[in-house]
Parts: sequence; structure tokens; C-alpha cells
Amino acid sequence: MDLNNIFKASAIVTALVLAGCGGDINITPTVNDTSTNNSNNTTNTTNEGNDTGTGDGTTTENPCASYETSGVEVQGEYTDGNCEYSKDFVSPASPLTTDITLAKLDNGGAHFFKSSLVVGENCNTSDSCVLVTEGPTVEIEAGATLAFDDSSSRVQINRGANIEAVGTYSNPIIFTSANAIASLKVADAQPQDWGGIMIDGFGITDQCSDAERAAVTCNAESEGAVTYYGGNDNTDNSGTLKFVKIHYAGGLPAGAEEGNDLNSLSLFAVGSGTTIDYVDIYAGYDDGVELFGGAVNLKHIVVTDTQDDSIDIDAGWKGNAQFILIKHGTVVNAAGNTINMGNGGFESDGTKVKDNNVAPSAPQIANVTVITIDEESVRDGNPSVAIKLDDFISATWYNTVLVKTTATQTHCFENSGDAEQVVVDGAVSMKNSVAACAVLAKSETVGATTYTNWLTDTAEDNNSILGGDADVLASNGFATIADLKTPFDVTTIDASFFESVDFIGAVSPTDTSSDWYDWAKDAYDNAIANEL
Repeated sequence: MDLNNIFKASAIVTALVLAGCGGDINITPTVNDTSTNNSNNTTNTTNEGNDTGTGDGTTTENPCASYETSGVEVQGEYTDGNCEYSKDFVSPASPLTTDITLAKLDNGGAHFFKSSLVVGENCNTSDSCVLVTEGPTVEIEAGATLAFDDSSSRVQINRGANIEAVGTYSNPIIFTSANAIASLKVADAQPQDWGGIMIDGFGITDQCSDAERAAVTCNAESEGAVTYYGGNDNTDNSGTLKFVKIHYAGGLPAGAEEGNDLNSLSLFAVGSGTTIDYVDIYAGYDDGVELFGGAVNLKHIVVTDTQDDSIDIDAGWKGNAQFILIKHGTVVNAAGNTINMGNGGFESDGTKVKDNNVAPSAPQIANVTVITIDEESVRDGNPSVAIKLDDFISATWYNTVLVKTTATQTHCFENSGDAEQVVVDGAVSMKNSVAACAVLAKSETVGATTYTNWLTDTAEDNNSILGGDADVLASNGFATIADLKTPFDVTTIDASFFESVDFIGAVSPTDTSSDWYDWAKDAYDNAIANEL
């Protein structure tokens, strides 16, 4: 294993933080007089930098994204096989207001953003801003790679804007650290190298009141970088993320308070019209996915070795999820330090009680595998646990497998005092699931009941509690063994989203030729290759 290429702290990062600190930008966009808007520019007759000389008197087309403003075309600079975009091309202060396309570049080239890729206006209607419901779209072609080199840098899709990032299994779209790109690398890639992806939607969040929604003044402030989200449409469509990898994200934006970090993928009141499918999140500093209200659905998600929670449920999320693989692990950085990755597999924050008319988060989650470790996360010293319940929430996990092989200092479940009653009342439940845990819960007693009773007292729930040494995973380490338990038919909940399965856990032990099996295997193997 090449463990020296994991999380070494970069002594050179400061020199790269130009866009975030207001320093000089060495890369400037090419500007050409033209009357044509072409996101993948062809040869221009003026040739003021858009074309690249080959040394033999001929030129090649500049494949970098471009847009037209006031009759002038602005385009990224094609350098050493990469497309480089300065803060003058796009940034939080200069968001895109027109459509662009980011193409797959030859020979592994990357679209390298020196600031943030911000699409649409960040609108606070309390400041007399008028929301645009049909804003610009960034289209990202299958096989494209986007790279960032600053913890403030992010992909920010504001309300009304869209992202269409549709890859394939063989040509995924990659969002990553510039240090993961050989031609851009100045240090080893590590968590917090860049911010992550933020999508703001018009969905319902308990961060706004009914009165605010009616007056179109729902402007909930996002976590991390300040953007505004929320509305009254849980069917809102912000686009598509499909066959997408998000690696080394979770940065702290400039000016943000310590601890107010970006997640690898933040979904702020994103609606069910949005597609989030086949996403691989690796080595994030904060949460893998955090959902702040809305009703977006998740399918085919792998989260490995994030330092905080893998999936964080918050602010009234009402969506569904199926096929979720979560793995915590321990790595060694370039300095030889042991780093434990992973806090909660799921953290459930529930309601913030600004508006009691908005029901708490109430997701239906099926076919999950959470593999935890007997360690405390480097992120905050909290233990690696499968499910951590905070505040009020109403949720059910179906066909779920929780795995903790040893437990001298950790456990599978824990809850705050605020969440105690949701266990007692059955607002949170599991069905047709297995807890293979060396220690079941931080405290077996929860209110007037116990975790053992909560899981097994109702026969129709069909749950089992096994020891940590139970054989529940296949030899590949991530699929469940055959015939572990009869699954719940989740198509009876929502046949338009859930798929019928003949197994519990995230990955079938027999369907080894599917894109999902291969997607999960690749992500799991990548994590294992960089772990102890």
C-alpha cells in the first residue's frame, strides 16, 4: 500500500490560496471578440489565445468552457492538457448567469478552478433580490474531471440554477483536489483540500416558517459558505448527479467560524425532481452527505473514510434512500500518524423547531450496510458508531446490516437526551435488519425501554442482534452473505423509487455483474488500499 499519498499536510497550500485571499491570479481567461456562444470553443479567426499552437504552424482547438458577455467571449485557458479558470471567469463574486458545458478532456486533463464554480445568483429575497426560477445550467460531460486547490473553493448551485453531471460507470465524473491530478500536484491529496458541492433548492425546510414561505422570504442560511435556500416546493428539480466521485472535500471557507465546514455534498432543501444516484464520496473532512430539509432521494451511494458523519439528516428531510454503503477506517498519513476516519454512519438531527407546522425529518431508508471501527474519529474525538440519534426524527431503516467486529470503546447505537423519546415511542424503527455488533449501544437503557427490546420486541419487525464475530459479510468485505435474512418488500412503501430485492444490506452477494456491484467494489477497494 502506498500510504504516503494519503493525507500529508501541505506546506504549499498557502501559496495556492489566491482566489480566496485576494492575491494575484496568474491565470486569466482568454477574451475574444465574437458573436458566437460555444461552450467548447472551435477555432476563432481572431485567435487571441483561444487556440493552442503545436509548434509546426498549426493550431488545435481550445476545449475549455466559455460564455459570452456583452458580445465578448470569455474562455478558460488550455495549459498542459488542463483547462484553467481564474476568479475572473467564475467565482462567488462573479457567478455564472448563462449555461456552460465542461467537456471530457483528453489524456486525463482536468478543469481546474482557481476559485469556486458558482452557478446562478445567490439571492436573498429579504434584500430585494428577485429569485430566478429558471436559471443557468452547468452541464458536465461523462468522464470530465473538475479540480480545486483551496478549502474555500466549491461547486455552488444556487436556487433556480441547475447542474447536469451525468457520467457512466466506465466514464464517471470526478470532483477532486488539484493534488490528486499529477500535472497540478504540489502536495499529497488530503481531506479539506477543497470545499465540496453545495446545491440550494426551493424545497421545504424547518428553517423557515409558513409565513416566510407564503411571502417568498424563506432565505435559510446554509452551513459553511453563506448561501440561501428554501421555499415551498419539495418536487423542485436542481439537476442530476449520476456516476459522480467526490474526493478530498470538506474545506473551511474563508471567514467561516471554526467547525462550520463544508460537507462533501450538501443538499439544502433540494427537491425530489433532482436525481442523486451513483455517488462515491471518499476522504471528506466533514460529513459525506448532509440533507437540510427538502425531499430529494438518494440511491447507490458509497461513503468511505469521511472524518465526520457519513450521512447527516437535518432540518426536515422527507426523502427516500436505497443502496447505501458506509465504511469507516484507519489510515496512516505521510508523517506516520495514525488517523481514524469516521464518526456517525448516520447522524439524525431532526427538527430545529423554528416552525412547528413542519414535520421533522421522516426518511425511509433501505438496503444499508454500515461498517464501523473500534476507534474515535480524528475529526472530533467522537466514536465510530453506526447510527447516532439527536433531536426529534421519524425514520425507518429497512433491510439494514450494521457491523462492528470489536468494541472496547465504541458501539453501534447512541442517542442524545433529546432523541430518547423517539426510540421509546417507536418514531425511529428498523425492519428486517441485523445488528452484528460487539456492543449494541452506548447505553442499553433508553428511557423506559432498552435497545434490545426496541429492536426485537415486535416480531413483525423481524430484526436480529448478533455478536461482533457474526459472519454477515461476504469474503469481498462489503456485500452481505446470501440468505442472511428475508428482506422487507420496500416497493410497498414507494414503488416509483424503491427496487424489489432478495437480500438485505447494501450490496447483493450474487449480482456481481451490475454497475452497482462494480461501483461499490471500486470505492471499497480504494478505501482498503489506503487503510491499515
